[in-house]
Amino acid sequence: MAKLTKAQSKAHQQACDLLAKDILTEDDKFFILEHWQESAKHINTIAGAFFTPIGLARDFSIEVPGGRIIDLCAGIGALSFMTLLRAPSDQPREIVCVELNPEYAAVGRKIVPEARWIEASVFDLPDDLGHFDCAIGNPPFGATPRDAKAPRYSGKDFEYHVIDIASGIADYGVFIVPQMSAPFKYSGHTHFERVESDRYRSFTQQTGVTLDANCGIDTDGYRNDWHGVSVTTEIVTVDFIEARAARQPAQSSLFERAA
Repeated sequence: MAKLTKAQSKAHQQACDLLAKDILTEDDKFFILEHWQESAKHINTIAGAFFTPIGLARDFSIEVPGGRIIDLCAGIGALSFMTLLRAPSDQPREIVCVELNPEYAAVGRKIVPEARWIEASVFDLPDDLGHFDCAIGNPPFGATPRDAKAPRYSGKDFEYHVIDIASGIADYGVFIVPQMSAPFKYSGHTHFERVESDRYRSFTQQTGVTLDANCGIDTDGYRNDWHGVSVTTEIVTVDFIEARAARQPAQSSLFERAA
C-alpha cells in the first residue's frame, strides 16, 4: 500500500462515500474515477494495477468501434465508462468487463452498471462469452506475476499475453501498452518513428499479431496523471482477423507434416 498525501486521502474517502450511494450521477463517476486510489488498500505495484487516467480513457475511446466489446483487466472500468459515454446513439454497445480483483470489480459495477462484470483471471475466461467485435484493455505492464500463460506467447510481458488471448476472441483490439512494447515511438516525440524491439519481434513471430498506431493520440500529456507512477505509453490498435489469417499457413504446414 502506498502512503497517500492528506489531499489524496481526503479525496479517496469522498470517493468511497459516493460509492455508498445506490445510483451514481455522471459527476459522481468522474470524481471516483479520478480520486479513488487503487493503492489505498492494495500493493498495486505488485499486481501492476494502475488505473487509466480519465483524460487518457476519453482519448482512447475515439479508437473503439461499436458492437460487442470486452474489457480485459478492466480495473474499475474507466475505459468501458468512456467507451459507453462517447458512443453515438445509433451505435448500441454491449460490454463485458473482466477483472480479477473483487474490490475493483465492485467499484466498476457502480461506474459501469450496464456492463456484465466477470471476476476472473483473463487466463481463465468463461466458455460462454462468445465472440467480440473489439477487445480493449490497459493490462498490467512488463513482467507482472501471472497465474498462467497465453495460448501462443511465451515471453514475460503481461501486456503481450493479454493481447494474444484477445486475438482469439475478438476481431479488433485497442490497448494501452508501455511505449517500449509498441513497435513505434510517437507520444512525447516530435514525430512518429518506427522502432521494433527484439521482444516485440518475438511476440509477433509467436502470435501472428502486429500492433499498429492509432489515429494520432499523444498519451504523454497524461503521463503524470497516473496514480503512483509516471509512465510513457502508447495506444496500439490490432486487426485480429488479419492475425488469425497469418497463423493459418503455419497451422496448415503442421498438419501436412503430420500426414
